[in-house]
Amino acid sequence: MIAKISSGKDTTGLIRYLFDTKKAKDHTDPHLVASWDGFAPDPGRTDDFNATKKLLVADLDLHVKQAKRLGHAPEKHVWHCSIRAAETDRYLSDEEWADIVRRVVATTGIAPQDDPDGCRWVAVRHAPDHIHIAATKVRGDLRTARHWNDYLTADRELAAVEKEYGLYQVVRGDRTAAKRPTRAEQEKARRAGQDKTARERLRTTVRTAVAATTSIEEFIRLLSHTDGVLVEVVYFPSGDVRGYKVASEDNTTAGKEPIWYSGSELAPDLSFPKIRARLEATDPQPTNQPGRRGPNPWHQATAAAERIPHHLTGNDDRASQAHLAAFGEALDALPLLTPAPIRAQLREAASAFERATRSRIQAEHHHARTLRGAVRALLREPAPRDGTALTMLLDAVILVAIAAARWHQLRHHDQQVAAAQQTLLHLQAAYDQAAAAPLAALVQHRTPQQTVDRHIHHIRRAVPEHAEQVLKDPAIDALTAALAEAEALGHDPERLLRQAADQRALDDARSPARTLAWRIQRFSAGPAPSARDRAAQARSAARPEEAPQRPSTPTHEAAAVSPPRPSQARRR
Repeated sequence: MIAKISSGKDTTGLIRYLFDTKKAKDHTDPHLVASWDGFAPDPGRTDDFNATKKLLVADLDLHVKQAKRLGHAPEKHVWHCSIRAAETDRYLSDEEWADIVRRVVATTGIAPQDDPDGCRWVAVRHAPDHIHIAATKVRGDLRTARHWNDYLTADRELAAVEKEYGLYQVVRGDRTAAKRPTRAEQEKARRAGQDKTARERLRTTVRTAVAATTSIEEFIRLLSHTDGVLVEVVYFPSGDVRGYKVASEDNTTAGKEPIWYSGSELAPDLSFPKIRARLEATDPQPTNQPGRRGPNPWHQATAAAERIPHHLTGNDDRASQAHLAAFGEALDALPLLTPAPIRAQLREAASAFERATRSRIQAEHHHARTLRGAVRALLREPAPRDGTALTMLLDAVILVAIAAARWHQLRHHDQQVAAAQQTLLHLQAAYDQAAAAPLAALVQHRTPQQTVDRHIHHIRRAVPEHAEQVLKDPAIDALTAALAEAEALGHDPERLLRQAADQRALDDARSPARTLAWRIQRFSAGPAPSARDRAAQARSAARPEEAPQRPSTPTHEAAAVSPPRPSQARRR
């Protein structure tokens, strides 16, 4: 159930609307189901509608008129609350609606339970699926009702009603969502032939600019050079930036003046102070030195994304929130880097995950420097044409979306869970389209059966807990092909498999063989160890098995003095 609450000045106008059956075609049988004393006149159940309506308005306004004579009646004395059931909910009787209404007026402070001086109210039902409460805000003792936060208190009561009555349980938020466009904004966008309102389009533009920049100066400059966007910067007397406002050139008032939005009006995390905090936690991008090749930013971004599920399992919620915010920035940037066929799906994914980047938990953004820096580096280097790097990254971000939904679910962030789940659908669709060509290229050269059998043996040894699932995966040919390529480059296949499994989140992969194949390809892109290094690794791995263990040595001391097994490094 969803409540909508508003205030007004005209009791007569509200009652006229609630009982109207001519202009409002869905008003089929308007009548009272409950009132403050149970004896209010009902215009819907009388032969003389106009006379009864006047009596009802006079009764509702009695205390308002008395307070006006004393000079302290509120200007907007009308309280209007509509409550709508879900389409899938069963038909509620008048008696059930009456019980729900009494609970709502009591919990909101309009008419507290067992308070003889509560405000006067009536509940009008004029359609099967919703109810309207009309009340006046002046109590019997002529004080104004204390109904602060009435929307929140009504929402909490309706959540309890849903459970008790067995109704559809609405996904509720934590007041960190971006403001929804008004009906007027939606109608204006429709008349202009736009599928989204100016506010929504500007929100996407600003979020993309934040994801692409590393400083406030660069952020303002990028926004100022965006086609169709107007920017106004507000300064302190000292000359420092105080804030910013944006407007769309095609969204103006009747007087042709631009309609400005501050960052906080677009979304809570787009206020200037919050943008500045995120950009200050972004490392400046290093300049490439001539003749020196830096690390592959696509591989860096993929590695950073693969670590996020691990971060989300920790106990530091502020750090986890920072990683989710940085992940949202990565999704905002991806449409700028991808081919046209999957761009729309990635835009939808970024738009959906925007809701999952915020909660009541305050982010400590410095924890996510690595991913944020990798995203900025991506924007400065185009993706390889074969699509492999993009597919690797998409495979990783799918697992992040799953982990994000689980993290929010454990904290009862219902709207964020729904947003992460919706994001997952778009990411999977984009991945399926992007992965087709790289997978086909990977398996085009058939691997000899003898080599395949050897790599199957490596899989059983390196990832025993996932071996059967991997071997039954239709993408097993891609994995063995990736292992064969890595081996030809001088890498140890079994060692790479263990390293790939150590990246975690393999349980959530739709195709563990594909996930391992992309990780193998990424790891094998680095230089292969020399013969001397491989011999040292082999001796290091064998030493703990050969060395006898002394029972008198404490476990923590043994861990300190025994050389680690490289093949088990960082296994969790």
